[in-house]
Amino acid sequence: MNGKLVAVLTLLLASAVLSQGRTLARMATELRCQCIATHSKFIPPKAIQDVKLTQSGPHCQNVEVIATLKDGREVCLEPNAPWVQLIIKAILAK
Repeated sequence: MNGKLVAVLTLLLASAVLSQGRTLARMATELRCQCIATHSKFIPPKAIQDVKLTQSGPHCQNVEVIATLKDGREVCLEPNAPWVQLIIKAILAK
């Protein structure tokens, strides 16, 4: 009985350590800015498949707008560009 208890506790401890390691590794990649440079030239809305808006916070001091184009490319948009502001307003209105 004592050996079974030790085996179960060891298994639980190993599981906790492994899952915590994966969580910390994932958090390390999320705690940084995604955009190195931004694109301010107009992109036709028909070419945009999806837009992700990330507010500034402890991970990054910048507001980030990442557009996924229909050809699969991801482009970081300049959040202060007037046409990007219109896209952000449309997203927030939904």
